[in-house]
Amino acid sequence: MANRPYTLFCDTTCDLPEERLAKMDCKLLPLTFEIDGKPYTTADISMQEFYRRMREDAVTKTSQIAVGVCEDAFEEELKNGRDVLYLAFSSGLSGTYNSANIAKNNLMEKYPEAKIVVVDSLSASSGEGLLLIYAEQKKREGLTIDQLEAWIEVNRYKICHVFTVDDLKYLFSGGRVSRAAALAGTVLGIKPVLNVDNDGHLIPQDKVRGRKQSINRLGDMIRERKGNNENKIVTMSHGDCIEDAKYAEKMLKEIFGEDTEVVIAYTGPVIGAHSGPGTLALFFKGDYR
Repeated sequence: MANRPYTLFCDTTCDLPEERLAKMDCKLLPLTFEIDGKPYTTADISMQEFYRRMREDAVTKTSQIAVGVCEDAFEEELKNGRDVLYLAFSSGLSGTYNSANIAKNNLMEKYPEAKIVVVDSLSASSGEGLLLIYAEQKKREGLTIDQLEAWIEVNRYKICHVFTVDDLKYLFSGGRVSRAAALAGTVLGIKPVLNVDNDGHLIPQDKVRGRKQSINRLGDMIRERKGNNENKIVTMSHGDCIEDAKYAEKMLKEIFGEDTEVVIAYTGPVIGAHSGPGTLALFFKGDYR
């Protein structure tokens, strides 16, 4: 059937504030995490408590969304005559996109008349959130499921991610940097500056000595990439470092204009477990990643 109503899905790695999500016409699928072997969801623990536990060297682990979770959520919509478009956490960082495709294939045998679209956001944290904000707006404007899929597939490459971390040990434990780099960072106060590439992978860009300098370097990267893209809204996530986030907010308004809306949220546990306390990530629309 042409142009059936459809439901927009994303996942809890989109790291948007609850009050913004409450106003949006979308549903989130949960990724889970463990702290010292005990399973949690984001509803079970505050962000402040999560990062306090990390600072006390709690062991954190994360899991992709299971096929069955995707299948159950999608089928609920299909039963009600609605199609599904799922904007998935970057395949470069998680197997969640693959889980959703398996769920899709299972369901299409049962609901051959339905449409299930799974789109790789190639994004993470509030970068995925920024893409979700735009996608949800486009859905409200009346884009069909096929039109929205096409729009996302083009525009996901414009969602730029630039970020820094305060302590390299978390990226080291996740296999993102070498032991030598992590040790040098700790001893010398070296702060890595990274971005996310077109395949959704984390890529180290620079090493800067000192926290304030690393945040300023993010500003330089934004100026290099932003081009003439209109950014009436940008997003930011932080690993329990609100003062640094406020400094970065001021910087973003200087770059994009005082009337730019800066959406600030905690870096959620699934991303934060790998990036650690003190992560600061800025997301915007630019010419290239």
